[in-house]
Amino acid sequence: MQKIFFLFLFPFFLTATELKIATYNVENLFDMYVDGHEYREYIPNKHNWTRTTLNKKLLNISEVICDINADIVGLQEIENENALTLLQNSLRSVGCAYNYWAITHKQNSTIQVALLSKIPIQSSKDIVVSRVLGQRNILEVKYTIEGNPLFIYVNHWNSKRSPESKRMVSARALKNRLLSLPKGVDYIVLGDLNSNYDEYATMEPKHNDTQGKTGINDVLQTTLNGTLLDETAMKSTDFLHYNLWLELVKFQRWSHNFYGKKQGLDVILLPPSLFNGKGIDYVNNSFQVVKLPYLFHKKGYIYRWQYRAERHLGKGYSDHLPLVATFSTKPYIFEKQQSMIVGKIEDLYTKNLNNSLRLNGVKVILKRGHHAIIKASKEERAIFVYGADGLEEGHCYDIVVNKIKSYQGLHEVVDFIVEHDYGKVAIEEYFYNKAIDFNNKVLENEVIQNLVGVYKKGKFYVGEKGYRIFFKNRDFKPTKGSRLKLNRVQIGYYNALQLVVWDVKDITVLE
Repeated sequence: MQKIFFLFLFPFFLTATELKIATYNVENLFDMYVDGHEYREYIPNKHNWTRTTLNKKLLNISEVICDINADIVGLQEIENENALTLLQNSLRSVGCAYNYWAITHKQNSTIQVALLSKIPIQSSKDIVVSRVLGQRNILEVKYTIEGNPLFIYVNHWNSKRSPESKRMVSARALKNRLLSLPKGVDYIVLGDLNSNYDEYATMEPKHNDTQGKTGINDVLQTTLNGTLLDETAMKSTDFLHYNLWLELVKFQRWSHNFYGKKQGLDVILLPPSLFNGKGIDYVNNSFQVVKLPYLFHKKGYIYRWQYRAERHLGKGYSDHLPLVATFSTKPYIFEKQQSMIVGKIEDLYTKNLNNSLRLNGVKVILKRGHHAIIKASKEERAIFVYGADGLEEGHCYDIVVNKIKSYQGLHEVVDFIVEHDYGKVAIEEYFYNKAIDFNNKVLENEVIQNLVGVYKKGKFYVGEKGYRIFFKNRDFKPTKGSRLKLNRVQIGYYNALQLVVWDVKDITVLE
């Protein structure tokens, strides 16, 4: 492992006050030597994994790293030191030199984590998670910035094919190392944790072998008493971490999209020491997901490295998007907290949301998949909630709305937090039970029960009146002429009002 002393470039930091740091899972960079631990798709000269294909992969990764232009890049899914050297040479050939590097050396591991740097590294070492094969080591890299130590920890935890207990092992190993550091030292945790920022609330049952506890939230303590920690919690000196995903509104919190399931599996986590005005601090709101246009297919999905019919096609990038944040020797500036405004759902339709708005006593009257519809009283309007994983149908909540948007005319809450859950309540009185008038846009997002009619000509007819109707899944779209009962249906909007059937359980075929 390369060890570089920082003393020679100390004058560099007399003028440089900012560091741009990134993390990127490059999706399997393998060299052309047989080590015996390769994935079958990356055995040299099989499946079109040739020198030419490798060079294309190297150029594509180099393009991304060059465009990010970070001072330090943590990397995941690098086969070994030789593969990292090939990437380093490729970067140098296109004018993006990263002269300093470090990599883990887990024996018999298929892939390692690594780091490339424009800044000299003082030291690096492996944090051994487990001797068991499949548990990757964590890379610790130490810098000295203007006389201040800075540690960076590059992670790649077990994938979602494994239960949460496997990721807990990595989290505990990392925590033990962090607690051994001098109190208040600056460090950054980054990498692919294969854990969403709110894993405690969204973990699937098949992964939950830990009684609901998670590595990212409970072990590394990005939550406290079931609540995600924000910047204000970083005024503490306790062992806590702020997840930079919270800098973005909820619908933007993703770096990986697996068949439409968007998650923020990659992270940058920060301790209170990066907010205390000493040494290195985080630059507020500098966190971003790198969404360079060429990282996406023309159809909108991530343009990952292409492998089809048992062959590498020699094009594409990665199935992950990079993350980047900026750090500075200037003190972090806490934003002044504005007093919370209490309002009504109607305000979300009629006013600009310049500040967060508190909604008290809203009831979830429909929850399908990841989305919901809420309403506070039978007289008030309803609104659609995009990404409502923390809400349950039939429950009453106080929530704080941070962002709304309009999609093809449909008003949506896209970022919110739950302030209080009052538990289950009766919701029957909150369904719309008056005459349907599609000329009245006030009906947008209302929910109707037990509506009987006939499906024909692409519309739902109640008597002689036909209404536009949309089935979220074509698999349960009825045949023409069917007489139906819509058990529960949304009045949605897509350039005009329409009925929206979310699930097969929401319709009954009468004849």
